[in-house]
Amino acid sequence: MITVVGIRFKPSGHIYYFLPEVNQTYNYGQKVLVETQQSKQIGLVAIPQKEINKEDVPDDLKPIIRIASAEDLHKEAENKQDAADAFQIAKAKIADHDLEMKLISVEYSFDRAKMIFQFTADGRVDFRELVKDLASIFKTRIELRQIGVRDEAKLVGGIGPCGRQLCCSTFLGDFMPVSIKMAKDQNLSLNQTKISGLCGRLMCCLKYENDLYEEARRELPDYGARVKTPDGEGKVIGLNLLDRVVQVRLMNKETGVSYDADELTKI
Repeated sequence: MITVVGIRFKPSGHIYYFLPEVNQTYNYGQKVLVETQQSKQIGLVAIPQKEINKEDVPDDLKPIIRIASAEDLHKEAENKQDAADAFQIAKAKIADHDLEMKLISVEYSFDRAKMIFQFTADGRVDFRELVKDLASIFKTRIELRQIGVRDEAKLVGGIGPCGRQLCCSTFLGDFMPVSIKMAKDQNLSLNQTKISGLCGRLMCCLKYENDLYEEARRELPDYGARVKTPDGEGKVIGLNLLDRVVQVRLMNKETGVSYDADELTKI
């Protein structure tokens, strides 16, 4: 087993593992300086300590350099301010080159060895001339990274249809696969506007209760199935999967009668 520390570089970002400093303890949310594969970065401690099998982590796992000092935090704040200024400059340059792309964010690596420009676009964009312009202005390595609409929502944030801040921008580290079948299984309206998030894709929260719905569907009779009830035989005409209540139309009645699933026997 090996002791590692889980680090996030954004409040709701993916967690990456690093080796702790010798005899050093960390607190949740503490800022630390680490060296990634490409540059130095300030990250947030998401998992102060965790024991993992050596086989489950890469051989080149890097150590945490140190807990971020006041000077490190000051430099990070300067980088963020300079990145905000660079955002406006880059937007103007995109307009000058008449490129069909939407700039979403700009960030410096901690050591300013690299700048990352994240953008969205409907298709491929030839930004070679733009990169040359940006490199001549900022005198550092430039990386333009095209992201999807879900990533844009995660970066920008907002309020979802539920009235709360978007899950992806607050606590979801990774996006979960979501399908229209989940909406069908939960008896939700298939109106695209009602089951889509701000990003225009299916809402991530469709996944949250999906396992319970799938389990209930396996155990409860389906629509149209014939069942035996305490009042005689009938046909299933309605299901409340979470409450495990089945509505049955009995042979000699036109209206449905509700039963707990445990009261029924499949025929």
